[in-house]
Amino acid sequence: MIQKRKPNERNGSVKNVLPSLWIRATTPGSKWPDKDEFLDIIYWARQVIGIIIGVSWGLLQVKGFIGISLFCLINALIVYIYTSIFHKVDEEEFGGLWELVKEGFMTSFAGFLVTWIMVYSTITYE
Repeated sequence: MIQKRKPNERNGSVKNVLPSLWIRATTPGSKWPDKDEFLDIIYWARQVIGIIIGVSWGLLQVKGFIGISLFCLINALIVYIYTSIFHKVDEEEFGGLWELVKEGFMTSFAGFLVTWIMVYSTITYE
């Protein structure tokens, strides 16, 4: 992990400053001293994933249980790959793999459904 050293204005001492949240989120194997920041990244990434899949399913005119099942599978798989392979985090530090996989899922699911229904209804409207 890249850490910048920045002088403290008050007494001239040097302290370690973590890179920005965006840089850590996109850099493989970044360190996450604040666990809530990492969970926030997962939460917001899931919202984006839900909307992208919702638009895709609407444009492809996917219907029913297959669309919902594929969304759940793809969403969980992306989060698993991001946390376990890309960042190589220890799941136990966050309460286990299940806690990471379910972080923000319901909100993402709601956004997915709304987007999917709106796009599908717009395309198939007669």
